[in-house]
This record gives sequence, C-alpha cells and structure tokens, in this order.
Amino acid sequence: MLPILSVTFPFFALVLCGYLAARRGLLPLAAIPGLNSFVLFFALPCMLYRFGATTPIAQLLDPNVALMYLFCALVMVALVLVVTLRGRIGWNDAAFGALVGAFPNTGFMGVPLLVALLGAPAAGPAIVTILVDMVITTSLCIALSRLGHEDNNAAEGAAQVSPAQAAKNALKGVAANPMPWAILTGALVSAFQWQLYAPVAMTVGLLADSASPVALFTIGAVLARSNMLSASGHAPQVPWSSVLPVAAIKLFVHPLVVFAVGSAAIAWGVPIDGFALTVLVLVSALPSASNVSMLAERFGADNGRIARIILVSTAAAFFTFATAVAWMTGRG
Repeated sequence: MLPILSVTFPFFALVLCGYLAARRGLLPLAAIPGLNSFVLFFALPCMLYRFGATTPIAQLLDPNVALMYLFCALVMVALVLVVTLRGRIGWNDAAFGALVGAFPNTGFMGVPLLVALLGAPAAGPAIVTILVDMVITTSLCIALSRLGHEDNNAAEGAAQVSPAQAAKNALKGVAANPMPWAILTGALVSAFQWQLYAPVAMTVGLLADSASPVALFTIGAVLARSNMLSASGHAPQVPWSSVLPVAAIKLFVHPLVVFAVGSAAIAWGVPIDGFALTVLVLVSALPSASNVSMLAERFGADNGRIARIILVSTAAAFFTFATAVAWMTGRG
C-alpha cells in the first residue's frame, strides 16, 4: 500500500493545495475561471493529444472496451436515479446526481494518475472512457434532467425544453469542447504516424506538462469555492443524506460493477484483456468529475449538492482509490 500511496499522494496533495489556496485567499475566487479556461482549452487538450498520438490506434478505437464501459455507465445512471429520485429531489437534481455518480474525473486526474501507476499503455482505455462519458453519459443525463423541467415549464406557461432538444444542446456542447477533438487529432496522428514540426511539438509538450498540476490545483480551488459559497449563505445548505449515498455509490459500487461486468464479458469470450479491465476498474474508482458542477449550475440543478458530492468523493478517494489499486494490481 505504501508504494501506491507514494504515487497517488502528490496528485491528491495538489488538490489540497488548490483547496487551501482558495480558502486562505491566496488565490482570488475571481481567478478560478481563468485557471479552468487554461486547463480546458490549452493544457488538457495538449496532454490528451500527446497521449492519443503515442497510443496505438487499436487501443483508442476499441469497441469492446467502449461498449462494456458504456453498459456499466448506464447501470450506474439507473442505480443513482432509483436511489435519489424521491421526495424533494426531482428529475433535474436526480439526473445530475446520476451524472456525478457515473462520471469519474478521468480527464483532470485519471489519465496522468493511471499512467504514473500503470505506465503509458493505461492511457488508451482511459481515453476511451472519456469519450463515452462526455458524449453519451453526459448527453443522456442532461436529457433526463429536462423531464421534470418540461412539466414545470408547462404549468408556468414558460418556454419548454424537451429532452431531445436538451440532448441536442448537450451534443453541441461536446462539439465545442476541445478535449474530444484533441483525442481525435491524436488518434489520426497515431494512425498515420505523422510528426509535428519540432517547435510546435515543443510548445504542445510544455502545455501538456502543465496540464496535470494545474488541473489538480484547479479542482481543489473549485471545490473550496463551492464550499465557501455554501457556508456564506450564497448557496443553500445541503443535507448529508443527499450527498453520502451518491458519493458511496461512486467510490464503491461503480468499480465493483465494472469489475463484475468486465469479468463476465471476458468469461463469455469478449476480447477484453486483463490490463484493460484493470484500467477501467481504476477509472471507475476515481472521484466524481469536477465539470459536472458547472453543468449542474448551467441547467439549474442544485449545484451545492453536486459540489458537495464531488468534494466528499475526492477527499475519500485518497484512501479508497489506493485500496482499489492494491486490490486490482494484487490479483495477478
């Protein structure tokens, strides 16, 4: 366990540094959107491009891995909806709770962490999961979030947004996100064995190297901002009963579902190798994706609840993720 913690500790320590910097006022809250923009539009696309360009195309376009992971994501969405769609929680909040319970923080945290733990081949399966979660899981949950919203708007005589239109808008958002395009560009470079002009390659490399530390620092700052807004009364207080079940499902149930489904698929002859399954299980053991908080805010869901789930899952994952790594790597 100690060798694993020696690898994972710096990643979670950077999240803590960002959290403390925002809490102590060393990082102005107004600067956090700028950090987010740098990571999303510059650093992270370069990192994903570099991994895509150096990963064999067969790993990036593995339909068996994609379909197996997608099936598990759908199971997780359904499970969280069943657990949370009751009482005061309507479709909008339940749908984004399902998204935060099914969408790991693979882009900002998972890819660099898994590569550090398992080596460069871990990037291929991890990148496949990013595409599945960004394109399908996110679009599905946004569409589901509109079910209750449509009824409310009809009662109020306001403009309606149908689930189909919401899904279409979500796909437009995916198209405007540079990360899928960076992965696609890297895949093309990998397929055709192209090489960037040396100064351009060096620029991309510098931005890629900055992605992991800045992204992790930014995660901590975003979590601190959400917590500070809630404590100051600018956001409603969130009961723990609406947070802990989803965080527990994300950290414990999700990797177990992926392991069970993946093991069954391999037993039935589906060509998924053991290493890819290990990567998928560890991806699912990651904390919730921090970008779900921004989506929840945009679509009018209870962003305080979503941010609290992300905060709890991120803090607990320091221990649970290391346990998952020890379990999966010790099986062989």
